[in-house]
Amino acid sequence: PDPAANPPTGSGRSSAVRDRRLTPAGADGMLAAEAARDLLAEAGIPVIETALCASPSAAAAAARRLGYPVVAKVVHPELIHKSDAGGVRPGLGTAAAARRAARDLLALADGASVLVQPQGQGVELVVGGLRDPQFGPVVLAGLGGILVEARDDVALAVAPVDEAAAIALLRSLRGSAVLDGLRGQPAVDLPAVARVIVRVGRLLADAPEILELDLNPVLAGGRGCVAVDWRIRVG
Repeated sequence: PDPAANPPTGSGRSSAVRDRRLTPAGADGMLAAEAARDLLAEAGIPVIETALCASPSAAAAAARRLGYPVVAKVVHPELIHKSDAGGVRPGLGTAAAARRAARDLLALADGASVLVQPQGQGVELVVGGLRDPQFGPVVLAGLGGILVEARDDVALAVAPVDEAAAIALLRSLRGSAVLDGLRGQPAVDLPAVARVIVRVGRLLADAPEILELDLNPVLAGGRGCVAVDWRIRVG
């Protein structure tokens, strides 16, 4: 059985946050990308394999190791919204393409790094949460990607939630028909996405230091899902 489907009712912190100092990388309170990824993975949230690179040659080597095509993303505390800054380069099919993309991304800001990931496929969802001053930890789920704000199709619930409540949250979306498969695409593995929502809610409940958590997008397919971009703000 999946322990995250029925969260414990005790007051102890989960193993994902116990004895871990959530130290932000900058004044904005954001955790460093690798630290955030490690925290999510320890909480049982599927995150895509990544390589943090400081040079074009390192990015090319990472692309060869991860397998083509890959995506390269800029990492810098002042470039939170990577797409808005021109900091995402998808569909890189050769080492030379990865090297060129990394060179361009590193030039976007002093001290920038490059995150290289395998390029995934699936329905783009957003899963996250925040700490509301009145209700406490709140988890959200919706249709994601770069148009998440334009679509404005998200649902919220006080955390923690169980798997049944998480599925109900997904089913309440206006665009929930996309979860059942459109134009020959497979239906989304709803239990897998629901488990991510459950675990995000538990992480927020266990770690009062976390003020905001954003997984966007989570790529969901017929067999599982994976977060490919993430932000965690602490305070």
